[in-house]
Amino acid sequence: MPLSPLDLLHLTTDSLRGNPLRSALTTFGVFMGVAAVNATLQVANISTAVIERQLAEREAPKVFMWMKWSESGKRLTIDDMDFLRQRLANLQAISTSVWAGEYSEVVFQDQQLEIEAKAVSPEYLLTSGREILQGRFLNKADFDNYRPVAVIDRVFADQLFDSKDPVHQRFYAGGKLYTVVGVMETKLQFKNDEPSGEMVIPLSLYTAITGSFRIGGLEMRPQKVDTLKDMETLKEKAEQLLQQRFPEEEFWGWNNAEDILEQRETLKMASRGLLGVGAIALLVAGVGIANITVASVMERTKEIGLRRAIGATKQDILLQIILEAVLMSLIGGISAIAVVDGLSRVVANRFELPYNFEGSAAGLSLGAALLVGVGSSFLPAMRASQLEPVKALRSD
Repeated sequence: MPLSPLDLLHLTTDSLRGNPLRSALTTFGVFMGVAAVNATLQVANISTAVIERQLAEREAPKVFMWMKWSESGKRLTIDDMDFLRQRLANLQAISTSVWAGEYSEVVFQDQQLEIEAKAVSPEYLLTSGREILQGRFLNKADFDNYRPVAVIDRVFADQLFDSKDPVHQRFYAGGKLYTVVGVMETKLQFKNDEPSGEMVIPLSLYTAITGSFRIGGLEMRPQKVDTLKDMETLKEKAEQLLQQRFPEEEFWGWNNAEDILEQRETLKMASRGLLGVGAIALLVAGVGIANITVASVMERTKEIGLRRAIGATKQDILLQIILEAVLMSLIGGISAIAVVDGLSRVVANRFELPYNFEGSAAGLSLGAALLVGVGSSFLPAMRASQLEPVKALRSD
């Protein structure tokens, strides 16, 4: 008659308690393996969150392209931007901006502020990856009608307007009066930038005021950015097209996320290596479980024969031995996950790192431990379940 689940569990726990040192060492081996795997996954999750936070603080990853100065005096224009837009694949948006230093000193009532001023093309918001927090961005009518309007960032709004609603407020920049139509996110463009306040005005207005149709560098945001290679491919293609358009000129480009993307790729390679180490640790634990299971079966041959003689089925023997491995894997695995989670929280709080318990990482680690435990014990358990009762009782 087969054993009930409760009886089977009782016999399994009694067997584990019967040899506490062996059980503890096996459980510790599982603990170390799961800890290695789970710690690797948690480090990868924390590092990924740090990288994503850095990306969120910057403008969207994009490629900048400039024409080098030459005696010809040629410079890029809006037509060149349209030329690239029609020919580049994997291009989400392309825009340009002109540094307007003469507008960097702004005046509102009795306050003055030094900020960064730029004249931008219509797709600037999409290229930069910023969001509008209040009001709106520059629209088609603003560009077509040369309206003296501006979109400012959050730092500018807080410094100049304090608690006032900045939308529809008017201020002077470069001796000209501008109306605020929107407030956008403050984002950094490069690694060492510091937020200092920023305003953007329609490029058409700036062109009408200055009489210059030249533009600054081209800013190109890819449709998809998985690796640094995606950015490099876009840069090389844009440079090739411009070189065909201007055979006698030279161009140079770079991207604003190279350092972060390099960190991401380094992290991926390091995570794979550490995960391999964790997998090896789990396999070593599996070898330990297999060895101990074999030794346990050899020591309990007569016990197994006696149990078979009084009615235990092959399935009972098989399940008990596998259940022993499962219990040790569960105890070692859950303990490792709890310890790694506790240490991760301490480290995250100490260094102000983003951390949340990842159920998927814990589940993967524990599942791997159970798989190793069951897989390692299955063959010895199968061998034990096939023992003939008479032969087992006669064994020395």
